[in-house]
Amino acid sequence: MTLADADTWTLPWRGLGLSSNLSTADVPQPYRLLDASPGLFDFVEYSAPLSLDEAKEQASLLPEMWRRRAEVPVLFHPVHLNLWGPELEPASALTALDAHARAVGSPWVGNDVGWWHVGGQPFPGYLYFTPAFNEAALVDCAAHALHVQRHLSMPLVLENPAVLARRGEWHVLDFMARLHQRTGLPLLLDLGHLFSHQLSAGLPLEAGLDGFPLDKVVEIHIAGGVVTRRGSRKFYVDDHTQPVREELFALLESLVPRCPSLRAVTFEGDGHPPEVALLSLRRLRKLIPAGERPPLKLPVPRDVTVPPLTGESRPWALYDAGYCAAPPTTVDDVEGTLADQDFRLAVVAEVLDRELPLTRLLLAGTREELAAFTGNAEFRSLYDGIGRSPGQVFSRWAMRRLRERPDEGASAALALEMLLPTLFMRPVPPPGPGQVGLAEDVRPGALPVDLSELVFAARAVRRHLTARAWACGSLEMSGLESLAQVARRPAPGPWHFLARRRGGGHEVLVTPPGLAEWLRTLASRPMPIEEAPPALLAEAQGRGLIRRG
Repeated sequence: MTLADADTWTLPWRGLGLSSNLSTADVPQPYRLLDASPGLFDFVEYSAPLSLDEAKEQASLLPEMWRRRAEVPVLFHPVHLNLWGPELEPASALTALDAHARAVGSPWVGNDVGWWHVGGQPFPGYLYFTPAFNEAALVDCAAHALHVQRHLSMPLVLENPAVLARRGEWHVLDFMARLHQRTGLPLLLDLGHLFSHQLSAGLPLEAGLDGFPLDKVVEIHIAGGVVTRRGSRKFYVDDHTQPVREELFALLESLVPRCPSLRAVTFEGDGHPPEVALLSLRRLRKLIPAGERPPLKLPVPRDVTVPPLTGESRPWALYDAGYCAAPPTTVDDVEGTLADQDFRLAVVAEVLDRELPLTRLLLAGTREELAAFTGNAEFRSLYDGIGRSPGQVFSRWAMRRLRERPDEGASAALALEMLLPTLFMRPVPPPGPGQVGLAEDVRPGALPVDLSELVFAARAVRRHLTARAWACGSLEMSGLESLAQVARRPAPGPWHFLARRRGGGHEVLVTPPGLAEWLRTLASRPMPIEEAPPALLAEAQGRGLIRRG
């Protein structure tokens, strides 16, 4: 048991913060923003793996966070932590979590009450499952929370989860109040998540707040999201890259004076360009002025007994319904479950399109086809402990489907997209002074059939269908038939192309034969700039395909 030796926890005032996934490639980059506008916010709340060693391997911004943590305090918000689900977190993972939080000086650890991963494999896009708000789920969530807290030397702060489907007889705030009573743990109120529940339930935004223990709230989250319709219902989709809605700014302004234990307000601005994040933070700064406030004393729970998981909250039933492995009628709220499926399928498609965009469009371009994949055994094997990626399990599903239906014409597309990562296993020599060589993120490749028309068609069809969807309000998926026709008529090869790493995936570049041949030469031997053909040099430079020594 790692609970603090003292009788109380001391929670310092943190003020206004900005969230980060600690990647130098993400925007906004908190430290650049703070350097450009000193005093804009007071701390950084970051998400990373539970283990500090793993975080150091994965989070490219962590070295700067580590150097500056004395001047810019941090809060650790792991989002790799199950607070519901069929199994408790391993003690070794929680020991690593505690060591991580203590090393960076995080005075508490907050996390959404949900099921985030299976054996360390997160659901695509970290799109967790929210429990039903009933007694069975309360028992299991309390067991998870108390189990985690037993291994922490700082408080675990419980965050209300995002909601699409209405499940259980309680309001989300009633559920969180009961969870606080069962565990004695403080609360984190996420305003967008609250909005999601109220819309799904058809309630006013402030419904349920009067009886909620606002005096136990130590942190508030505010972030962007989108309100959409499905059938007769409205749903709030929690998407931090979107603008913050006016309703949430107004709700925050009304709640700040009603939360006497509040220690921090975090703007989850993931994906906002710095100039846009600046506007939101300046507005929030007026509500959360800079300056110190007295610390908060919280009692440390003693004699913590972790009740056993009952399994009666049925997490795998929600998984099956959410990923189309079972009809939505197997759980409460069919319309809400369909909205949840829409969101999950969109995230799966986005993840797959980083690795296999051609194959995904050809074999799982429609909702029905994508649901056939997520509802199948191959997708479920993502959680068998072997460590496969969504793209790898999709490749297995695609190969099986192509064996069963060889006339679909996607075999060459799948072969191309499975080839792309292997091209980067071979390094290219860097150019010396006065030389020109292939760009570091570009590689040449070849196939026995020519897929240049398919690569072009995929972009053209996406653009056409998207433009029509904006105009008419619906996506006409029958337009994908033209792409299927092109896939069934590859030209004879050999075909030489270029691959470029981009956005966590690979982009296929079709180039004229002369340029492709010259770039293949550079991949093995840089050449003096004066020997480079001027026309090819100019085109390659303009497309970012080469680098100078």
